[in-house]
Amino acid sequence: MTRRRPAAYGPLGGGLMLSHQVVGNAMQMAVVSLEPGQTVYCEAGKFLWKTTNISVETRLTKPQGNQQGAPASASGFMKKALDVGKRVLAGESLAFQYYRADGSAGTIAFAGVLPGELRALELDGSRSWYAEKDAFVAAESSVDFDIAFSGLRTGIKGGEGFVLEKFTGKGTVFVAGAGNFIELNPAKYGGKLQIDTGCIVAFEDTVKYSVERVGALNAQTAMTAIFGGEGLSLATLEGDGQVILQSMTIEGLAKALRKNMGIGDDKKGPLGGLLSGSLE
Repeated sequence: MTRRRPAAYGPLGGGLMLSHQVVGNAMQMAVVSLEPGQTVYCEAGKFLWKTTNISVETRLTKPQGNQQGAPASASGFMKKALDVGKRVLAGESLAFQYYRADGSAGTIAFAGVLPGELRALELDGSRSWYAEKDAFVAAESSVDFDIAFSGLRTGIKGGEGFVLEKFTGKGTVFVAGAGNFIELNPAKYGGKLQIDTGCIVAFEDTVKYSVERVGALNAQTAMTAIFGGEGLSLATLEGDGQVILQSMTIEGLAKALRKNMGIGDDKKGPLGGLLSGSLE
């Protein structure tokens, strides 16, 4: 489905929704139309193809306004190092790639790295979005990328790290995940959902994210952890806002591949399920 730019968003580059089309089934990609002078940026490794009039620039530090060719937004060595260090801490690539249409309109395509779906999140400036690491694919220059800390204890309990990607501003940002997407709102299910920590793709900032232990430390909980393979903790999402989940986790895909390739046991021993989601 192609998205058109609403005139209410202002001049080019100031928060326009990107004209794009999400195509594919087993592994979706975003085919984006850029107007002259318009810039999009992506994490290294998410670019697929482009027309020849779209130029590319690879940057370690974030440029002002996320615009190709602009000076670094952070001045001074330490601030620039922090700009790069936050992405490394989140498990992202060292550099971002910036693409700009020069002279005439052009076309460029991006995709995630695993078989699955891709979504375009349209930010209007009133709400931010959080995403798990590796979910980010690309965004237009009016969308700002940053790192949000969810807390060391939350990260250790959830097994998904203690940092989240944060997107603010106005415009379009693309996120991708594995398998099929499920879109929910906790407010429609009593205000709170418990979710496998590896299934979260993205959620609005009106939703509170945490990780909690499921059940007391007793024999039944241990049975569920050991033989159910679900671990002792689940992510919780509370509030009123959109949540995007994926039906496949990277850990689940890796285990299935190891099992079918005859590489070890998919539970890593009899206590593999007990420790999943916390120490693996």
